[in-house]
Amino acid sequence: MINGNEHYVSPGCGCLCVRPGRIALWCLVLLLVSILSSGVTAQTAATPPAAAPTQPTRFRVGEKLTYYVSFANFENSAYAELCVASSGKLGGVDAVELRSKIKTLDMVSAAFFLVDESRVVFASAETGLPLYEKVTANDGLLPKETVTSHLTAPATDLDLLTLIYKIRSAGDEGSFVFTEDGKTYNITFRPEGNEKVKTVVGDFETTVLIVESDYLTVKGITELKINFSSGDDRIPVLFRGRANRGEFRASLASVQIIPPATPPSTTPTPTPKPSVTPKPKPTPAPYVENQPLLPELGFSLGEMLDYKVTTGIKPVATVTLKAAERKLFEKADSLLLTAKITGVDQDNLIFSLGDSIAVHVTPDTLAPISSESKFGPGLAALNQAVKFDPRTGFITYARADPFDAPIGTHTILSLVYAMRSFNLRPSKDPSNPINDTRVAVFWEPKAYIFTLRPSNPETITINGEKVSAQMISINTGNQQLDSLALKVWLSMDEGRVPLRFSIGAYQADLVSQSIDIQK
Repeated sequence: MINGNEHYVSPGCGCLCVRPGRIALWCLVLLLVSILSSGVTAQTAATPPAAAPTQPTRFRVGEKLTYYVSFANFENSAYAELCVASSGKLGGVDAVELRSKIKTLDMVSAAFFLVDESRVVFASAETGLPLYEKVTANDGLLPKETVTSHLTAPATDLDLLTLIYKIRSAGDEGSFVFTEDGKTYNITFRPEGNEKVKTVVGDFETTVLIVESDYLTVKGITELKINFSSGDDRIPVLFRGRANRGEFRASLASVQIIPPATPPSTTPTPTPKPSVTPKPKPTPAPYVENQPLLPELGFSLGEMLDYKVTTGIKPVATVTLKAAERKLFEKADSLLLTAKITGVDQDNLIFSLGDSIAVHVTPDTLAPISSESKFGPGLAALNQAVKFDPRTGFITYARADPFDAPIGTHTILSLVYAMRSFNLRPSKDPSNPINDTRVAVFWEPKAYIFTLRPSNPETITINGEKVSAQMISINTGNQQLDSLALKVWLSMDEGRVPLRFSIGAYQADLVSQSIDIQK
C-alpha cells in the first residue's frame, strides 16, 4: 500500500533489498544481488543488443532466488535473497514490486565489513524504470532509511535493480546507462562462451557474460563474469569477480516460484518451475571430533593462554582462555571457547575460583551459537545464558522475546579469538591514518557496534621479556563499557596472540601458552 490508495497482490516473498555500500566487495555483492533479482524472460534474437531503457521489461511475479556468497578463503561470507514480490498499480501506472536483502556473515562481517541493508523498488511494468525506492541500512547503531519517489518527476535512468532486469531481458550482449548514489554510469556486457555449472540446486547449462562498467572500476572490481542459464528463464546461476582483497563467487542456493494470492472464487493457474537436474545427496561421512581448525584463525585447537590479572601492582587472579574442544553441539559442528578463573589471590574481593564463560561457536567463522556465564557473588550480575541463531541473526536472552541482530554478532569472548584474524594492520596512507574495523557484539541486553582502532607496533614487557605488540583500542557505544577504556595488545607474529588486556583499573598479562587437546 503506497499513499493509501494503491493495491498490490503479494505472493509473500518476505524479502527486502539492498543499498550499495562504499566498500569494493560490498559494491560487487550489491551488483550481483541486483542481477539476481531479475524476473524477466529473455527476449527474442531480434532484440537489439544495446536496448534502450524505455523498452518493455517482463517480470515473473513470485520468483524468489537465494544465493550463497564466498569470499577469499571464507566459504559462506554473505547471504542474498531476492524476489519479484507483487504486481499492481502505483500512481496509475502498472508496476511490480522488487525486494531483496543481503547480510554479510560471521568472519567477513568482522574482518572486512559489516553489511545488513535492504531495498524495495517499485518499477514500471512497461518500461522497467524505477517509480519508487526505499533503502534501509541496518549496519549502524540505528536503522537509516532513504526514500526516493519518481511519481511526480519520472526517472530517466535505471537503478542497480532495474538495470539487471534489463540485462536479463536484453540477451547476451548490450549496454545501458544507470544512476546510483547520484552518479551516472555506463555498463556493457558480452558473451564469452558456454559452461556447465553445478550448484546445490542442480546442474545448469549456462552462457557466460563478461560485464564491464566505470561503476565497477570506481569500486575496485575487476573480472566480473555472470553465468545465465540457457533457455527462456535466464536465471543468474553464478557470479565471479575480484575485489581489492580477493576473489569471490555468488552461487545459486534456491529457486522458488511463489504464486500470487488468488481470491477463493478463482482457480489458481500453476506456475511452471525451472527445469534443473536434481543433485544426488551423498551419504554423509561419520562425524570426527576435534578436527584441526583453519590456519586463517591464527590459533590451534587446545590452545591454552594463562594471564595474570593485576590492579596497579597488586595481583588479583589468574584467568585461562582455552579453545577447549571441537565436537557436536545441538547436532552441529562447534568449537568450545572458555575463559575460567583458575587462581585467586588472598586479597581478591571480586573473582571466585571457577568463575567461567563458555561459548560454542561455528569452527570456521567463530560466530556464536550459545554463551553461558557462571560467576560467584562478586560478579553474579553477569550470569546469563544466550542463544544465537546463525541463520536469522536472532538472539534469545533471559526470558525476553528474541530480538534481531546482525548475523554473526559476537560475544566478548568470541571477539577476543576472532580479532586475531582481523585486518588490523595500521593504515599505510599518511593522509588517512585511520583503519577502523566495526564488529557487532552482544552486551546485555542488545547488540552494539564495537569499533576496533589499530595503533602502530610498540615494544612492551610481558613476563619479563620485551616483545613487539600492537595496541587495539575498542570503542563500544556503551557508556559503561567505554568508561573502562578497553584495550588489547596483539603480538605481531602470525598467531596474533593477545598479550595484554586493559579494562579499567585491571590489567591481564600473558604468562604462559600451551596446547592441551581433550580426548
